[in-house]
Amino acid sequence: MNIELLDFKVMGDERGSLVSLEENKNIPFEIKRIYYIFGTKEKVRRGSHAHKKLKQVLICVSGSCSIFLDDGNETRTVFLNDPSKGLVIEHMIWREMYDFSPDCVLMVLADQYYDEADYIRDYEEFSGGNE
Repeated sequence: MNIELLDFKVMGDERGSLVSLEENKNIPFEIKRIYYIFGTKEKVRRGSHAHKKLKQVLICVSGSCSIFLDDGNETRTVFLNDPSKGLVIEHMIWREMYDFSPDCVLMVLADQYYDEADYIRDYEEFSGGNE
């Protein structure tokens, strides 16, 4: 499966910690869009789609959540709970985020601007088109 877990360098002292994100350095692409998910209700799933071209890095900057991934051949679940880790998800991977802690803030960096035509929101369409 074409995913990668990035380890970001943490800088800090007795005052606290800082992680710096830089496109084409510790983020493996040019960043076109940033958004974050928070206040997610208990037992709600987010995502439930794949992208035709878009690549993303997901960072749980607060709290925790699980991400179910499916590339049509293999499935995997990744648990995010560390703001110094980023999950790279390539295109054509189905993703569902769930099991959000009440304090979860999930930040997403994307290499494309929003384009509804890039989304595959029907799993049957995804699984049939990814063989």
